Amino acid sequence: MKPSLQLKLGQQLAMTPQLQQAIRLLQLSTLDLQQEIQEALDSNPLLDVEEPGDELSSAESLTSSHEEKDNSTETLEIEPQDSSDLIEKSEISAELEIDTTWEDVYSANTGSTGIALDDDMPVYQGETTQTLQDYLLWQLDLTPFSDNDRSIALALIDAIDDYGYLTVSLEDIQENFHSEEIELDEIEAVRKRIQQFDPLGVASLNLQDCLLLQLATYPEDTPWLDSAKQILANHIDQLGNRDYKVILKETKLKEEDLREVLQLIQQLDPRPGSRIASEHAEYVIPDVSVYKEHGKWIVTINPDSVPKLKVNQQYANLGRGNSAESNYIRTNLQEAKWLIKSLESRNETLLKVAKCIVEHQREFFEYGEEAMKPMVLNDVAIAVEMHESTISRVTTQKYMHTPRGIFELKYFFSSHVSTDNGGECSSTAIRALIKKLVAAETPAKPLSDSKIAALLADQGIQVARRTIAKYRESLGIAPSSQRKRLL
Repeated sequence: MKPSLQLKLGQQLAMTPQLQQAIRLLQLSTLDLQQEIQEALDSNPLLDVEEPGDELSSAESLTSSHEEKDNSTETLEIEPQDSSDLIEKSEISAELEIDTTWEDVYSANTGSTGIALDDDMPVYQGETTQTLQDYLLWQLDLTPFSDNDRSIALALIDAIDDYGYLTVSLEDIQENFHSEEIELDEIEAVRKRIQQFDPLGVASLNLQDCLLLQLATYPEDTPWLDSAKQILANHIDQLGNRDYKVILKETKLKEEDLREVLQLIQQLDPRPGSRIASEHAEYVIPDVSVYKEHGKWIVTINPDSVPKLKVNQQYANLGRGNSAESNYIRTNLQEAKWLIKSLESRNETLLKVAKCIVEHQREFFEYGEEAMKPMVLNDVAIAVEMHESTISRVTTQKYMHTPRGIFELKYFFSSHVSTDNGGECSSTAIRALIKKLVAAETPAKPLSDSKIAALLADQGIQVARRTIAKYRESLGIAPSSQRKRLL
């Protein structure tokens, strides 16, 4: 069979650049969306941020401009209304080709932070934090050291983690110098000096070293100081395992006395460096707000999350003619139109999904986590008549401000566990019940996972012990053996 050319007609679905942009904007977080909008404002002169009172001034200027314009078919017919309506009723936009080059302007590469786009909006910027190493180096510059000791101090500070502990041994630090002139005693002496830096206890070799150093700064007449030093020096493993019976037997202390000693030890900081090297705070801007009014729960889009965009009519009116400048303006006008429509579509979808979540989880807003109902993405997808992947995009990195706090929309989705009466209980509600049971337990006799499972079974909720352990770990609750306390 010889190769030949054939012409065939057919239909197929295609992802236009405009649709790709709408999908991408839908899955962006608010901070990323702010940066995306800022890039669009910087690159497209037809886009402006809508200020309060713009509609009134726009109406006055456009009324006067209509009186001066001729009846050219390329004249923009503009009425004083919402910016998106202005664009849709534009005659120029009807003449433009869909296939423009705007996708080259709006890059898909966005950062993880955003900047405020309006002087009246709060500025959400990353804070500048000082690391623990920076703080120690600053103190090092204020402390007299010989050149040799300063080199050792720099090596020690470089080996300190965020909690304030050395991550390598003194022998390893000695080997890194490749010099026989530096002895371990010299490194240890420099380490002792660094341990006196603020925060007290940095550059410690282990927890025992850190806590004993802090105790050494207490006045000698501090009650139970000697007993605390004895327990930390000789029984720190039993203390970590909460094996109080062994400690009582070895130290000959009474239970009441041991409580006093433990209170003194609990005043110490096991992670001194964390006060300086705290994790960078992550800021979120709520996308929707929920509040109760006249007995009904109201869901609204946060108007301050992203700026409202409009078309710069002064530039739009210059889009007549066939010059290169006019073509450039018409192209940017089309880009502005699609961006504004994509943002409006994003808000409509977000509001629709948020309303569905609030309607389904009404008991949560009324009574708290224990009343959370089981819900999966498919439940919302069916209710709002959208694809499950769209719901996933809408609920990822989108936040809801409620009277009970700020929650990611994903928080309201959870699996279900069947109850004895034929109903269902969400995993979130079970976690809340576990947290409540642990909070009310007797410190001297904490509840085991099996006991928690039995207590839940008494309430008609059948949960396996292994599942209880998984939920407990997700809540950051230690096992019962580690929760046991004398206090």
